[in-house]
Amino acid sequence: MDNVLKIIMQRLALGLLTLLIVSVVIFVAVNMLPGDFAQAILGQGATEESVAAIRRDLGLDQPMITRYFDWLGGVVQGDFGASFASANAASFSGTTSGVKTVAQQIGPRFANTMFLAAVTAVIAVPLSVTLGILAALYRNSVFDRAANIFTLTSISSPEFFLAYVLILFLAVLNPIFPSLSNIYDGMAFSERLNKSMLPALVLTLVVTAHMMRMTRAAIINLLASPYIEMARLKGLSPMRVIVKHALPNALAPIINVVALNLAYLITGVVVVEVVFVYPGIGQLFVDSVKTRDIPVVQACCLIFAAAYILLNLTADIMSILSNPRLRHPK
Repeated sequence: MDNVLKIIMQRLALGLLTLLIVSVVIFVAVNMLPGDFAQAILGQGATEESVAAIRRDLGLDQPMITRYFDWLGGVVQGDFGASFASANAASFSGTTSGVKTVAQQIGPRFANTMFLAAVTAVIAVPLSVTLGILAALYRNSVFDRAANIFTLTSISSPEFFLAYVLILFLAVLNPIFPSLSNIYDGMAFSERLNKSMLPALVLTLVVTAHMMRMTRAAIINLLASPYIEMARLKGLSPMRVIVKHALPNALAPIINVVALNLAYLITGVVVVEVVFVYPGIGQLFVDSVKTRDIPVVQACCLIFAAAYILLNLTADIMSILSNPRLRHPK
């Protein structure tokens, strides 16, 4: 147990170091984006004095390293700063009550993205594992080949193409689901689920192939093992052999690929959210890049990175706990 705790603590420390390095990259990259927020809101005819005044009010006139440590100190305390766009809108109205913090803007959007990711995971994970088990059980059969062709076709197609195909068939020709996912706070769960179904189906098509093929490969690799042959000699059915004996020992690679695809459901939803006008963090990220709202862009990027690192760490730790050879390395 001490060895397991030591390995987990090492992984967590490595994750925090990785996140720190990523935060530096994010801050530098975002601040190197072309254009200037002050110039953008004042227009080309703005005087240098007015541009300098706005930059000074927003702290953009400070050295980059100073701004980075100020930003990092706020992030550690859960404060991502104030939205530039919100502060600008409030200044035109002559009040400060309308100024929204970045956390206030991101909170509802992140909850919407997590809801979409949860709906997709509920559909995609059982479907992928089931297809993988069946493909391994009937490998080289018509079902196996058809499943591989279908999943490879879906993963090879861009998300926006799959989105428009599903909109055509499930919203236009057969109006089963709405084409726009205009959800809002206070919406009934059934209506929210109905409006989120099309983007969830697109994401399901994208992530199913990876998980299905990894499940299939992991199980097939174990079917030649001596203990599997012994289970067959005992007269167990092929499905029982796979589910009871092969699947538990194939959990480590399956957990890894599931976690990686769950990370994609949070970090890779930008295109899908834009196509369906889904009010998630991906749509907010695109809108903030357009308006050069630097604090929001930085916060979105950091959340994407943190989610990806956290899910990878979770996969790593789960693999260690599910594999005795990793729990007790030589």
